[in-house]
Amino acid sequence: LNLVIILEESLGAQFVGSLGGKDLTPELDKLADEGIAFDNLYATGVRSVRGIEAVLTCITPRPQLSVVKLGETQNNFFTLASLMQRHGYQTSFIYGGESHFDNMRQFFLGNGFQTIVDENEYDQPIFVAPWGVSDEDLFNRAHEEFSKAGEQPFFSLVFTSSNHAPFAIPPGRVEVSPYGPRETAIKYADYALGRFFDEARQSNYWDDTVFLVVADHSVAVTGGTLVPTERFRIPGVIIGNTIEPRRISGITSQIDLLPTLLSLVGLSSNHPCIGRDLTLPEYAHGAGRASMQFGALQAYLEEGQMVVLQNDLEPMTFKIDATGDPDLIPEGDPTLERKALAYALWGPMTIRNKAYFNMSENR
Repeated sequence: LNLVIILEESLGAQFVGSLGGKDLTPELDKLADEGIAFDNLYATGVRSVRGIEAVLTCITPRPQLSVVKLGETQNNFFTLASLMQRHGYQTSFIYGGESHFDNMRQFFLGNGFQTIVDENEYDQPIFVAPWGVSDEDLFNRAHEEFSKAGEQPFFSLVFTSSNHAPFAIPPGRVEVSPYGPRETAIKYADYALGRFFDEARQSNYWDDTVFLVVADHSVAVTGGTLVPTERFRIPGVIIGNTIEPRRISGITSQIDLLPTLLSLVGLSSNHPCIGRDLTLPEYAHGAGRASMQFGALQAYLEEGQMVVLQNDLEPMTFKIDATGDPDLIPEGDPTLERKALAYALWGPMTIRNKAYFNMSENR
């Protein structure tokens, strides 16, 4: 099957009605009822490149630079695009802004993306904001590209930008939110998303495509705790003609999306991803853990407990209640702390040893 990943800019769970947030995303909420919806999906970081890294490469987060910017990962590094290209897929990155931003263009072209569409390739766009063309323009172009694919299987990463400061959007599309300009931009981004899926359902590619809609990260990731885990919670929905609706209530990480999507599109391969395939019975209710990077801090969350790792300090283990508030466990949890350290060290170790690069299908 084809695969389309729609990466939504800066969309935290606090803005999504179906996740208990502000009622700003009725279109996304409808999709959640029709597909595989995640109730406790956690971003790995607080920047777009960290979200791209997790969704596209499945590598665990680290305080070091994202692999999108790291010098040694610009060629032959494992990505979903490079894997799918080896299996005969046409691969593309479709963006409304400048693709050179955050080194995306160089990283993508060196790691499996064959085609890049950015703001320079839109004729007579509906609206142009400081970050590029509107989400409507973006989705119109994506629909155009997918519609002409024919029998050729394709993978595409579509990255939105309308929900980004200064939140400039086309006039007259949605009512102004009383909460402020960010919330109005979220309403518009949701409106554009809904229009795209209305068109996609009538298209020649709908029956053969799996779609993932997921945020790159949340916003306002601050608070009185070392790592404000609730601010890492984001929406995620997998939808398509072949997808049976269900909700995944357990803790899940962005790194679990890649292996899950491979199963859903029917692609078997060797790869270095340690994310968990949520189509397997043992993970039907979630992956059970999430790893996060917050500045120089690393956090590992697992079923009501969180370990925080800090440079030159002993690990700290917290009990997390239903509201997300942490309560320090003075004696700690040595087993959980070693697991947290393993997740934190995995990424740098595999990059240093060149163990996270493209793998032969014969290995």
